[in-house]
Amino acid sequence: MKILAIETSAKSVSAAVVENGVPLASAYQNMGLTHSRTLMPLVDGMLSAAGLRVQDMDLLAAANGPGSFTGLRIDVSALKGLAWALEKPCCGVSTLAAMARNLAHMEGLIICAMDARRNQVYNALFLAQDGVLTRQCPDRAIGLEELAEDLRLNRADPDAARDSLLSTMACKSAIKAGMHTDPAELRRLVDRVQSGEIQYCPHGRPVAVKLSKYQVEKMFKRA
Repeated sequence: MKILAIETSAKSVSAAVVENGVPLASAYQNMGLTHSRTLMPLVDGMLSAAGLRVQDMDLLAAANGPGSFTGLRIDVSALKGLAWALEKPCCGVSTLAAMARNLAHMEGLIICAMDARRNQVYNALFLAQDGVLTRQCPDRAIGLEELAEDLRLNRADPDAARDSLLSTMACKSAIKAGMHTDPAELRRLVDRVQSGEIQYCPHGRPVAVKLSKYQVEKMFKRA
């Protein structure tokens, strides 16, 4: 089964084609242009370069939030238009669940978050075990202090939760650098983030946490 996926929930725009879990083609752009201008040319160029046609797809998918309202409206509208015209099935995918999928090979609590402004984040928690993700809470908008308190009291040991946040930060740094995020490499990146040797890349592809190292330290600073 070939799946065409599009994502415009944040500043960047991306598209990919996978077949039975294997990536066939992908494209990404973060030029600050409106998604209404960049999405369809990006998809068309990616398919043309890979020798594929949108008619070849068996399923169409798009990020359905949380994220930028305007951005989500664009990719959902594009998805529905393509699906209607081509008579193809379509579906929406949680932006946060897609983020967590990048760390499914790890063991432990995955804390996904996107900046929601006004000291809030869009957040969801997933437990990764044996390559399987189990959702721990619905997608939500939550204040940083409230999230920290939830993690302290109900979810995990604060040190483990903090390490999970740093892991997602390091994962995003790795993707920004075009690195393969295998467990050993990711562990080394986490160590480098904790030591202050490298800094989190806030403008990379939206994969996990959109928080600075300072914010993470502040969230999990013991009283």
